[in-house]
Amino acid sequence: MKESHWVNTSPVRTLRTDDPLELLKFARAGFRGGGVAIAMLVGIRGGAARALGSQVVVTEEGEFAGFVSGGCVEAAVAAEALLAISEGGDRSVLYGEGSPFFDIVLPCGGGITVAIHVLRDIDAIDQVVECLGKRCPAGLAYAPQQQSLSCVAPPEQAGWHGDTFVSVYRPATRVVISGRGIEAERVALLAECSGYDAVVLDPSRAAEGLDGVADAYSAIVLLHHDLDAELPFLEKALKAPGFYLGALGSTRTHRKRIERLRGLGFSDEELARIKAPIGLFGPAREASSLAISVLADVAATRLATFV
Repeated sequence: MKESHWVNTSPVRTLRTDDPLELLKFARAGFRGGGVAIAMLVGIRGGAARALGSQVVVTEEGEFAGFVSGGCVEAAVAAEALLAISEGGDRSVLYGEGSPFFDIVLPCGGGITVAIHVLRDIDAIDQVVECLGKRCPAGLAYAPQQQSLSCVAPPEQAGWHGDTFVSVYRPATRVVISGRGIEAERVALLAECSGYDAVVLDPSRAAEGLDGVADAYSAIVLLHHDLDAELPFLEKALKAPGFYLGALGSTRTHRKRIERLRGLGFSDEELARIKAPIGLFGPAREASSLAISVLADVAATRLATFV
């Protein structure tokens, strides 16, 4: 770790986000205007508020965005990134346990290692953004010895692979909703507020609308009050990709649903995909509670599916 030298610029948070795609776009925009550094969480000792691969992006004007902790070290990370930009070289910094900065304490009691890379070009970032735009996952590999970034096939989770640290980027959760009434409206509204890609299908043409919409990073949500109206869409949904498939209705209603689908030739393995009654908790007897329950279940399932 290099010794720190004083710089006159004071870091200022100008974008409050931890969305990986937004941070990459922030880095691209900053690079066009001058120097930019990306600080990556590459080591965790004990507990930590953020996952490996979390990032803070810093411009040479001192503007920064992103998180590598719960918010307690980001300004210090940005200051180190400004030093790296001014010196034109990458660096690695420790915070919390094992760190020389005794005045910076992590509330979790652990320690983190942050690698700071000064961007020389944005080719790899452009490639990752392009992949995400096509709803494909991508990896961003950082090689400290070469002080370089490259776009690679993503591993299952972020971490060190030999002498290279790979951050993993996956498309945003898409919530595909079929149904009428206030329940569908509230689920869509809360999904959008949560940063998800909400797609509400026309109930009269929902089965056809599912084509080309659902992918591996989609949660399919059925909010019908009528099994007859639901069935054509559910038949299509059972054959579509997606990490979550949930349907409205009581346990009794779900038994009827399963009987009808089994009669149509669906296997027990296929039917096991359906989460019903939908949601993380229940019964939710008003629209806002239902929306919270559904999206909490979607979030928990995504975390369990994509480590």
